[in-house]
Amino acid sequence: MNNCAAHFTPNPGDTKILQKGDVVKIDIGTHYKGYLIDSAFTVAFDSAFDNLLMASKEATMTGVKEAGIDARLDEIGEKIQETLESYEVTIKGKTHPVKSVRNLQGHEVGRYKVHAAKAVPTVKGGKAEKMEEGEVYAIETFASTGKGHVAEDGECSHYMKSTELKHLPVKNTRSKFLLKLLDENYSTLAFCRRWIDDMGFEKYSRPNQ
Repeated sequence: MNNCAAHFTPNPGDTKILQKGDVVKIDIGTHYKGYLIDSAFTVAFDSAFDNLLMASKEATMTGVKEAGIDARLDEIGEKIQETLESYEVTIKGKTHPVKSVRNLQGHEVGRYKVHAAKAVPTVKGGKAEKMEEGEVYAIETFASTGKGHVAEDGECSHYMKSTELKHLPVKNTRSKFLLKLLDENYSTLAFCRRWIDDMGFEKYSRPNQ
């Protein structure tokens, strides 16, 4: 939402209300037995942002068009950046060049693993790896009127269990029960604090608080 480029969902008690001047990305994930779809679209209520949305959409479709068996990931990133940064946006009389956020990327998708091994860059200069037969990718683009670089900020809102951890030595009884609930419901897929609340689990440890 607005200057938050990715990885946000409202925590319990959040009172934000969308306004006309807001830009909002709706990020959707669904799965069947761990086979994943990672998809998103952006909406704005002020026509001043139309070019920003179009830049992202066209760059995404460029990435999809360039993707395929033996396609080089660095070349896809270069094409994405070229398309996206051909746009500019005029907001309140000031014209801003649209920039591709260089430290956010698309990614390979694995079973029960949203972010798998390979990344799809959004700028020139990524790894010269190739897409291979049987792989699945989320082509993601991030259009910004800012500097084209994001930093971690704000309260953490969602979590995933690491796919690298095979066993967690948890001793606390309540923590064990919570871990069991998370394993049964989400495995290594993302979840948020609202969903823990919805399961009726209270007084769990909340990082950053």
